[in-house]
Amino acid sequence: MGLSYYSRMCLHCAPRSGPWQGRRAFLLAAGAAVATPALAQVEVGKASVARNLVPAENVEQAGVQQYGQLMAQAKAKGALASDGNAQLQRLRAIAARLIPFAAQWNERAARWKWEVNLIGSKQINAFCMPGGKIAFFTGILDQLKLSDDEVAMVMGHEMAHALREHARARLAKSAGTGAALSITAQLLGLGQAGDLAARAGTQLITLKFSRSDETDADLVGLELAARAGFDPKASVSLWNKMAQASKNQGGLSFLSTHPSGTDRIAKLEANLPKVEGLYRAAKRG
Repeated sequence: MGLSYYSRMCLHCAPRSGPWQGRRAFLLAAGAAVATPALAQVEVGKASVARNLVPAENVEQAGVQQYGQLMAQAKAKGALASDGNAQLQRLRAIAARLIPFAAQWNERAARWKWEVNLIGSKQINAFCMPGGKIAFFTGILDQLKLSDDEVAMVMGHEMAHALREHARARLAKSAGTGAALSITAQLLGLGQAGDLAARAGTQLITLKFSRSDETDADLVGLELAARAGFDPKASVSLWNKMAQASKNQGGLSFLSTHPSGTDRIAKLEANLPKVEGLYRAAKRG
């Protein structure tokens, strides 16, 4: 289905010594964070260490599974765009420029089976699930009349959430003691491997990220887009459009999980000079 195209664990529940402690120490050390690339121009710091308490492959598996279900539902309703759809081809062309820079932010991304699909809906929304599964709704393209540069900012932002593993971290922080037992059992090789994936799969599409996650995604997405040759200034025009549409329509589904505000635009404006050189170099190249 689609084009192969391109969570709080209760730490107090774990024993303070013994095999679990050694395994936990190894996990935290081995995958301490998705490091900020040495050549990164924006400053976002390291990803959350908490995410290492949830296996990345399980969250990615959940993302693939839920994405498949969503696309199947859209297809059954006649809402899934065909490969020949002009808007979908446009989205995939933009993604093809962004994806080569993804592995700089997460080496796992080089092995993801990236997909880009378009769903016919008036919703102003888009997402990228763990594992590189991207979807746009026609509403965000049609109602906001997005330029290619603005589409790239939306897509880069959503890709950044996946690359920085925000869903994985949020699940790790919100799983609570109920999921802690299955997570612990899984990490210790005691089975129940599919349990977390099942839990995660019901939450990924509606997961709300923190303010710091949103800033992180804004800046990483800004840099991804600039490296791919998309005008960084489009990040500001995009969020101005979002704000205006929210006023006109009394709220947007996109903004329910992506809060807007003047501070967001101000942070983007402050970072434009940092990525301007990347954009110019990409245009020259």
